[in-house]
Amino acid sequence: MITLLLPTLAIIVGFALLIWSADKFVLGASNTARSFSISPLIVGVVIVGLGTSAPEMLVSAMAAAEGNTGLSIGNAIGSNITNIGLMLGVTAIFYPLHIHSKLVKREMPLLLGVIMLSFFLLWDQKLAFFDGLILLALMFAMVSYSVWEAKSHSDDILSQEILDELPEEVSKGEALKWLVVGIVLLIAASRILVWGAVDIALYFGVSDLIIGLTIIAIGTSLPELAATLAAARKQEFDLAVGNIIGSNIFNILGVMALPGLIHPDSFDIEVLIRDYPVMIGLTVALMIFSITWRKGKTGRLGRIEGGLLLAAYIAYMVWLFIDMTAK
Repeated sequence: MITLLLPTLAIIVGFALLIWSADKFVLGASNTARSFSISPLIVGVVIVGLGTSAPEMLVSAMAAAEGNTGLSIGNAIGSNITNIGLMLGVTAIFYPLHIHSKLVKREMPLLLGVIMLSFFLLWDQKLAFFDGLILLALMFAMVSYSVWEAKSHSDDILSQEILDELPEEVSKGEALKWLVVGIVLLIAASRILVWGAVDIALYFGVSDLIIGLTIIAIGTSLPELAATLAAARKQEFDLAVGNIIGSNIFNILGVMALPGLIHPDSFDIEVLIRDYPVMIGLTVALMIFSITWRKGKTGRLGRIEGGLLLAAYIAYMVWLFIDMTAK
């Protein structure tokens, strides 16, 4: 048990630092961008959106640099499954979500398209450098598209909610300080977290993929849970769902790209036959629940729908546990 003490402590400290430093990074980056007269809407869409995915991206990069490509891939896919099944499921149970924004509804098919494309790229059971390059290029294209769409539909309810949730304004010096502190601590926290996670995986004899799909995915998704619950509590329902959709797109295009660019490698077949189908299924379920099927009605993610998403997530965790103990 003493052998597990340090890795467990590293994971707890790593998660705490990740959440705190991601928040400070967003504060510093958004205010630094403001000082250069960048549009508040662009700040909200790009910097705040990237900021909530910064933990996943840094952890994925650190894991890939150490040769743990399975952990990186597991983090990307596991975070998407966790975001919809656990984070959005729990939020909908406490705060039923009414979805009005056309932008949110348009992004859902885009998310599904991105997932299917990445599935096609990974079909050969190898995340290659070229695959990572394609995903990263698409991430920049998606960011540009999101900015253009938000500016073109500035009267959309989602655009207004994004502006309302911008971080508080601070001086330029304060912004630069928090930007540097946020980046440094994000890197340090990611390094600590990956070390602890790999040690625990080795101790229990489980694959780094399983650790990425479970412990790491839940921990790096905590900023999304905080942002989604906060938005839902203020009845900014479109922002609550939009945060999850945007984060999931970033996870596939950004987080998944990094191991391919840093440490191209093959991965377990379970990714394609177990984890991808679950991620696709939850994404399709979210679309069905959220899209308006009757004229004059809004999309609704209520307590029943939230309970179904949460039940699916719990069933997936049980499936992983059975797979892990069977080996």
